[in-house]
Amino acid sequence: MYELHIANKNYSSWSLRPWLLLSELGIPFKERLESFAPGTGSSWSAFRAFSPNGKVPCLHDGDTVVWDSLAIAEYVAERHPCVWPADPKARAWARCAAAEMHSGFSALRTYCALSCGLRIRLPNDLPEALRSDIARIDELWNEGLARFGGPFLAGNAFGAVDAFFAPVAFRIQTYDLKLGDVATAYAQRLRELPGMRRWYADALQERWRDAEHEEEVKRFGTLLADLRAPAG
Repeated sequence: MYELHIANKNYSSWSLRPWLLLSELGIPFKERLESFAPGTGSSWSAFRAFSPNGKVPCLHDGDTVVWDSLAIAEYVAERHPCVWPADPKARAWARCAAAEMHSGFSALRTYCALSCGLRIRLPNDLPEALRSDIARIDELWNEGLARFGGPFLAGNAFGAVDAFFAPVAFRIQTYDLKLGDVATAYAQRLRELPGMRRWYADALQERWRDAEHEEEVKRFGTLLADLRAPAG
């Protein structure tokens, strides 16, 4: 059985992607939750015990180790064809969109760090780079849903491309990001998935806090609410 090493669910967007993919597709795995070291935002030396680059997520399959979220999706797809669409055109589009998310949207990551349990109000005058990232997400989601018929980005079945955009659905909720009606409805569908509900519930119950992550989330906006269990 696969073993998937992840970090704290409130903060770790990269961990969410393969965790949700395996969960929603019914692929058995053991979850290994590894907390970030307090005050560092990471835990490189400790994580090196199971991950060559000292980061999460990291998948173990016997003596095979896969230490990147997109590589995990491709590795799992070799055994489970449902990871990507069967249609070649939909599959090509899904891979491009997932890779774009994997390597891009740096402004979204900078200004809207993931924290599932907080609600943040951003200023009205958003940076141009962030507005561009939000517009591109809206464009991509509308394109996929229109081109392949929905309700998921590359057709009627959940797959890797949806998993890669799942953290964006939480960011939309945390920061009240404004997208068009179609994209907003898709984000809501993602948040209603059973796996997303489980991840969110677990995130809210985490009492562990990391100062670096906490500061990062609040750096560019105003804290409106903290829905998490008390720290400690």
